[in-house]
Amino acid sequence: MGNREKLLDGALQCLLEKGYAATTARDIAGAAGVSLAAINYHFRTTEALLNEALQRALEQWGDEMERALRGAADVANPAERFEAVWASVIASVAANRPLWTTQFEVVTQLGRQPVPSPAWAEAQGQAQAALAALFHGIDPEAEPELARVIGGFYHALLTGVVVQHLAVPEQAMSGRDLAFALRDISRRLARKQ
Repeated sequence: MGNREKLLDGALQCLLEKGYAATTARDIAGAAGVSLAAINYHFRTTEALLNEALQRALEQWGDEMERALRGAADVANPAERFEAVWASVIASVAANRPLWTTQFEVVTQLGRQPVPSPAWAEAQGQAQAALAALFHGIDPEAEPELARVIGGFYHALLTGVVVQHLAVPEQAMSGRDLAFALRDISRRLARKQ
């Protein structure tokens, strides 16, 4: 393993243990077993290294979730499938708590930037397209606007569910709760005014 990979592994280790704001270049170099100069050589800045390490971790989580969600696709009943998918998502959030905590820490920092981050905007678009495809088989290239809206809905729902499970897990929504709420909301929206 080269120094670049060692730095990415060390950065991820520090992110999960200490968080984004508390991680220093010295922490990363120590965890990676390389010199501080290696960070500048391979990434230019500590921030760029941390961002790439976090992005990689989120991609790995996305791959893990895709496998879990594809398994739930075998459930024929749509309501049961919806519950099974969310049960998988919630279990993954619990198993990857440090990753999600770090991601929300980064998101709060993004909100303080005067200009939106192009990298995070691209990542958000990719996440929404992937969620639309995973939940409903929507092809983002064939139906980009539908993928954006449906994926955005699931992205917003996912973000809220994650926050609930990070903050107060015993009061957080379950897959069954989400299915019940969605059915009731749909019924209420379908009523004639």
